[in-house]
Amino acid sequence: MDESVVVAPDWLATRLEDPQIHVVDVRDAWEYDGIGHVPGAVNIPFDSYRDESDVDRGTLPGADAFADLLSEVGISPDDTIVAYDDTHGVFAARFVLTALEYGHDDVRLLDGDYSAWNREYETSSETPDIEPTDYEPDPLTPEESPLVGLEAVEDALERDALFVDTRENHEFEEARLPGAIRFDWRETVDDETRRLKPESELEALLADYGITRDREIVLYCNTARRISHTYVVLRALGYEDVAFYEGSLTEWLANDGEIETGPAADLEEN
Repeated sequence: MDESVVVAPDWLATRLEDPQIHVVDVRDAWEYDGIGHVPGAVNIPFDSYRDESDVDRGTLPGADAFADLLSEVGISPDDTIVAYDDTHGVFAARFVLTALEYGHDDVRLLDGDYSAWNREYETSSETPDIEPTDYEPDPLTPEESPLVGLEAVEDALERDALFVDTRENHEFEEARLPGAIRFDWRETVDDETRRLKPESELEALLADYGITRDREIVLYCNTARRISHTYVVLRALGYEDVAFYEGSLTEWLANDGEIETGPAADLEEN
């Protein structure tokens, strides 16, 4: 697993005193304050960096709004960020994707969540002292960004791209992009440890679904939250040709895109 993308709890535990490393807890404020958090972590709740009011740009908050959030908690562009939640990393992965999109080079997902951390390491209820910064975002250009829009998705449907739907089965059967396969994002997580499955198991799991490095991969769900987790996992495994459909099925349906319904064909037929 690429440590520049995903880090283990023991990696973080030995670096909590490093002033260049900033831990971000994306749970609700009441969880951060009332349940406890990783020592030194700051709180940026999920809802604060998610904007569902503009379907045309998915749910990104905007570069300036996101920069304000980072400024308020004392983060600078050169800092290393490690994000976590208490839901197997799916909300924290959305933070990772957002930070990358707005040009933060070094942002990583904590392997596991708060519950996984709490099994092995101490937690805190103290809010750290924060010195605000003046964060300047540097958003990726369209050529640099993994995010793709409606037209690019339409073009990919004409090619041999593999569309990966990370939602639950009932959602998938209700409506999906043509030819898509279903890969539940939670399959990458070990229910016992709450951490990602070992790399060899992940590689075998993905191969079973035909999600291989030689394919052009396009990820989507409903509103681009769940694909954030799958995107980070693929990135940590070294996958390079992975597109992220930010508008996802919400945008696709709003534009009367072609869909399939009902049970999917067997994997071998995809």
